[in-house]
Amino acid sequence: MRKLKEFIVEKLILICGIASIFFVVLIFLFLLKEGLALFKFVKPLEFLFGKSWYPISEPPQLGILPLILGSLLVTLGAAVISIPIGVGCAIYIAEIAPARSKEVLKAGIELLAAIPSVVLGFIGMVTLVPLIKNLFHLPTGLTALSGSVMLAFMAMPTIVSIAEDALYSVPKSYKEGAFALGATHWQTIRRVLLPAASSGILAAVMLGIGRVIGETMAVMMITGNAAVIPQSILAPVRTLTATIAAEMGEAVVGSEHYFALFAIGIVLFIISFAINVTADLCLHKKR
Repeated sequence: MRKLKEFIVEKLILICGIASIFFVVLIFLFLLKEGLALFKFVKPLEFLFGKSWYPISEPPQLGILPLILGSLLVTLGAAVISIPIGVGCAIYIAEIAPARSKEVLKAGIELLAAIPSVVLGFIGMVTLVPLIKNLFHLPTGLTALSGSVMLAFMAMPTIVSIAEDALYSVPKSYKEGAFALGATHWQTIRRVLLPAASSGILAAVMLGIGRVIGETMAVMMITGNAAVIPQSILAPVRTLTATIAAEMGEAVVGSEHYFALFAIGIVLFIISFAINVTADLCLHKKR
């Protein structure tokens, strides 16, 4: 009976793994089917590097370069804010915080991850947007900086939780050996624990960035939704995800606009795939 149970469990795990790959392939094929139809009307280079997104003009102008740059600017800003703070919080919780504080802090951070993005977007509109407007004396606070700050807040729970688990999983003998050689607590963290947990920390960072680049509602609410090439982080922008969410309900099925939104989905899929492949290569190189 034990061998039979193990056999059944192994086959179920195998089926789940194959099903996950199968569903991802189906999603990608569906995106290709709908998105590639756009290139009957628009050249791929014009679509990727065009500077104007006016899908309902005559003729439609379907250049997504402003959307790509907007997404990259918001993601880069969120990464610059969230990675140092997130890794620092993970180090504090794993190695410095007292036992009682550690449990409270970890539970609180995991609770933050459960807050819906639309709620965070509303909070950002009410508090963060007016603050940035007054702080930098701008005509509007709906800027890429607002989106970066809010997305950093959304990415930090993922980064902190996974990075803390990676630090906690480092064998205790590493720390004891460092102390035995006369290293201080900070030297042990910087030269022993962080290098030993670097693969897990990198995975935490990449998952956090993946959460940021795929976020929709919060970005759509507080970045201004201006489909223009951003001149600075204090300018309104529009992201790829916000464009799909805002316009899919209005696009006529079978129109160039409709196919263009699916083509944007292909671009997002490729970007996410590239992030995951880069993380995997970095992990293998580190090992």
